[in-house]
Amino acid sequence: MTAPAYADAEHRAATAGTLEGTSNLGWRHRVGQVVGSSLLLATLLAVVVLGVLLATVIARGWDWLNWGLLTNTASRFPERSGLGPAIAGTLWVIGLMALFALPVGVGAAVYLEEYAPDTRWTRILQVNIANLAGVPSVVYGLLGLGIFVDILGFGRSALTGALTLGLLILPVIIIASREALRAVPLSLRQGAFALGATPWQVIRPHGLPAALPGIMTGVILAFSRAIGETAPLLVAGAAGAILSRPDGPLSAYTVLPVQIYQWMQRPQTEFRDVAAAGIIVLLVVLLAMNAVAILLRQRFGRTRW
Repeated sequence: MTAPAYADAEHRAATAGTLEGTSNLGWRHRVGQVVGSSLLLATLLAVVVLGVLLATVIARGWDWLNWGLLTNTASRFPERSGLGPAIAGTLWVIGLMALFALPVGVGAAVYLEEYAPDTRWTRILQVNIANLAGVPSVVYGLLGLGIFVDILGFGRSALTGALTLGLLILPVIIIASREALRAVPLSLRQGAFALGATPWQVIRPHGLPAALPGIMTGVILAFSRAIGETAPLLVAGAAGAILSRPDGPLSAYTVLPVQIYQWMQRPQTEFRDVAAAGIIVLLVVLLAMNAVAILLRQRFGRTRW
């Protein structure tokens, strides 16, 4: 083949490749548009469903929102029923849960990420922690019933509920805290180690403050899950209705989700409206907790390098 003929064949091949690439690019662009539109539609559908649920709950429960709902105890009359013991029990359980889950979860994450050797047993432990995050919540209720009620003898108390929920959210806090610690720049650790710092001298003043926004994000997600749980607390001994507020960790208790669940089981239609009002209160408590956590994350998460 002569030089001009070879050059012409090469030009035709290049032109054909360019046309084929252009055609594939157009096809990929159309596929991307279809996928993006589908994802947008799914997001809008989820938002619409959530909006309908919230509107329904607010419409049914708004007229029942009053000071008596927040202070009264349980009653067989809908107009006299209230969430006073349930609100107090929720605060007790969430507070005790935070005292247990936060230091244990963050401490376990620091150990696994900064101190633990890369061995087979460590990798098995990490896989098990990830698997525990997907275990059904009722299993944790059975665990709390067997360990905290029967073995340790805490009874069906607020401490039992707090420890049960603490076990439930512990894997979420550990995983989120490890990811946050892993996101800290490696140069920060290397510079500190080069100056002779110990691992704890690197983690305490530098690593943890830098990872605090990510840790607080995991804590928000974990607490949001815990405050709405009903099944593990029912199994672990939360009372359906009590007439007094808990006055200590070993007191009998009930929480907002359990009280709402009990109202929904009543045959009177009015109790369902009271339950809708209780859901509104639960959402307000959840949003208030999340707001506090977000403020703490923004306040202490400003790291200056």
